[in-house]
Amino acid sequence: MLTYLMKRLGLAVAVICAVVVVLFSLLHLIPGDPATIALGPRATPEAIARYAAKMHLDEPVWMQFLIYIQNAVQGDLGVDVFSDRPVAAIVGERLGFTLALITTGLGWAILLGVPLGCLAAVRPNSWLDRITGVLSVGTIAVPSFLVSIWALLIFAVTLKWLPAIGAGEPGDTLDQLTHLVLPAFAIGLSWVGYLARMVRASMLEVMGENYIRSARAFGLTPRKVVYGYALRVAILPTITLIGMGFGGLISSAVFAEIIFARPGIGKLIFDAVMARNFPIVQGAVLVATSLYIIIVLISDLLIAWSDPRVRENF
Repeated sequence: MLTYLMKRLGLAVAVICAVVVVLFSLLHLIPGDPATIALGPRATPEAIARYAAKMHLDEPVWMQFLIYIQNAVQGDLGVDVFSDRPVAAIVGERLGFTLALITTGLGWAILLGVPLGCLAAVRPNSWLDRITGVLSVGTIAVPSFLVSIWALLIFAVTLKWLPAIGAGEPGDTLDQLTHLVLPAFAIGLSWVGYLARMVRASMLEVMGENYIRSARAFGLTPRKVVYGYALRVAILPTITLIGMGFGGLISSAVFAEIIFARPGIGKLIFDAVMARNFPIVQGAVLVATSLYIIIVLISDLLIAWSDPRVRENF
């Protein structure tokens, strides 16, 4: 397990380093002077010179890269062009809103998708299995931004059951949870279908194994066989899907945060791109990518801990 852990950590660090190189290269691949692009065409030569000196843009490219790597390792992601605040502080303020949205959206999808997949596998070709299949395909096919728009129009504008925009009053937990319902529903709906189909396929494969037949032959209850033995093995591929789903929900959260005007990393990146605030874009993308890699690493370690065959074949 320790060898597998070291290999996975090395791979994760390599991916993060590749992301850092790509993010640094994007700034220099954009046509034009980075300082002029960041400050705008009306900036004075003196302001451009000060900005270039502050961001080390007057240094050679290789020196800029080394400075960028050194600062990133120390947690320094640069300075915001407009507010002159550290990028790490700005991203940290928005990170909690995005994590709450993603966790809630994926959480309710797991609570609904996994039981649906189990019930569909236990009763294959039944009316419940067919309804689950139709609902799964339907939820997968609908994009999250379309669900966000219709949820906003139906539940917030027409029925007025839930608030439309914002993240709620600071310190008011109930108000914040109320503002979280619609965007979490929008980004988690498609993952109900993904999880249900994955659990159903895994359960059908596991239910045909010899040890499941032996458990039934010994007279164990159906609940014990399904949830005590079959689901423990069938859930392993779903753990990987959940880890991958976390990264997919980061991109879905961008649309939800824009539509529902929630302060999060997705909306922060969108606003920074529109304002050509490249330090914010680089810092926010680096944090989001690192977070995704860490979640995938945790899911891989959980699978390796549960199934020794995974770490032996890596």
